[in-house]
Amino acid sequence: MSTRIVVVGGGTAGARLAQRLPVTLLGEEPHAPYNRVLLADVLAGRYAPEVIALPGTREPVRLGVRAVRIDRAARTVECADGSLVGYDRLVLATGSNPVLPPLRGLRGAALPAGVHPFRTLDDCLSLRAVVRPGVRAVVIGGGLLGVSAARALAALGAEVVLAQQGERLMERQLDAQASALLRSHVESLGVEVHTECRVSGLRQRDGAVTAVELADGYVLDAQVVVLACGVRPRVALAREAGLSVATGVVVDDELRTSDPHIHAIGDCAEHGGRVYGLAGPALEQADVLADVLLAETPAPARAGTLTGTSADTPAPARTQDDAHRRVGNRPAGAKGVPPARAERLPTTGSAEAPARYTGTRALTRLTLGGARPLDLAAFGEVTARPGDDVVQLADATRAAYRKVVVRGDRLVGGVLLGDLAAVGALARAWEGDEALPDEAPLLHLLTHDGGSS
Repeated sequence: MSTRIVVVGGGTAGARLAQRLPVTLLGEEPHAPYNRVLLADVLAGRYAPEVIALPGTREPVRLGVRAVRIDRAARTVECADGSLVGYDRLVLATGSNPVLPPLRGLRGAALPAGVHPFRTLDDCLSLRAVVRPGVRAVVIGGGLLGVSAARALAALGAEVVLAQQGERLMERQLDAQASALLRSHVESLGVEVHTECRVSGLRQRDGAVTAVELADGYVLDAQVVVLACGVRPRVALAREAGLSVATGVVVDDELRTSDPHIHAIGDCAEHGGRVYGLAGPALEQADVLADVLLAETPAPARAGTLTGTSADTPAPARTQDDAHRRVGNRPAGAKGVPPARAERLPTTGSAEAPARYTGTRALTRLTLGGARPLDLAAFGEVTARPGDDVVQLADATRAAYRKVVVRGDRLVGGVLLGDLAAVGALARAWEGDEALPDEAPLLHLLTHDGGSS
């Protein structure tokens, strides 16, 4: 391929593109690209760090290289080491940063000792180095990441408190009943859960955290604090280059920014007014962009690039986050399926039609360990609107729960805990966004196993 393609960012999206095309990939982290959504399992000791590595790229990744400036006129990327990298097409896959809440005692660039974000492999390894049985740990944030981190810390023997500002755990994915079951399971792992609980500050001694202060005056002793308060797209590089930025870097259906020579994919990209922040959409965007770039390449040059397309890439594994299918190779020697994933609805182009990205529907799955592991899956809208049809099945003795929401003749959402036998059929019905057959009653949606994967 004669076109010089430079990718900034070695996460899920950037690595996927580099698996399909020969590109210059600039990775800021010192580690080879890895499956970020399995970090909680590395923290818990289920996987070694090298096991979560992503499939190899077409060209070697330049590790530990931070891009600091884009010169759009010269079409170069300046790196922190002073080097310049020229491009014909630039792809921003800069990902996202963890949100650091505005707490007393959490000011400035340096975090107090014992306070850890949970976004990178280095974050994970730093946590593993300090967590021992009996260590008092507070996780701030009760979303998917916070629940996963709390479960991993409990598996290491820490005394864990999970503080969630909202009314319930994983409130973006689960309804009230499913969240209550999740909470019961998390508490059965030894985690103390506080909801509707606003953290106001951190106490320190000699530069190290000693406690977490709540807005109601309650104080939680803490030797370790994990910040799991969400993520924010990394857009500084794009903004300083004068690209159009809203919440993320604004892109069109070809993942093209306001500069026709620059694209953006993954957590940093905003398409149709939406930033996904999930692995499934990042993978799909990378696949679409690969097709777009291949279509722009003259036929003789393109013929030599196809051996690295998705048809020949090793079959990716099911993975965890905000989790998702097709994030990387299945961990060598791993037993069972990694803990959480989201299935993707393909929207890439074909030989007849140009590749376009039209959005992604992602199904979130999570497995929490314990004496009786809990599986959950959620997709779409799980809270019904007036006029929607809802079917729920609950089995308190088995901690099993299933619910679907139907609007008109369309399945618009669902949540399952404990028994995921029907998730395959439900996911296909939802992803297809087609009218449900008249002969299939709503109860059939929940009881038909249809294949669970």
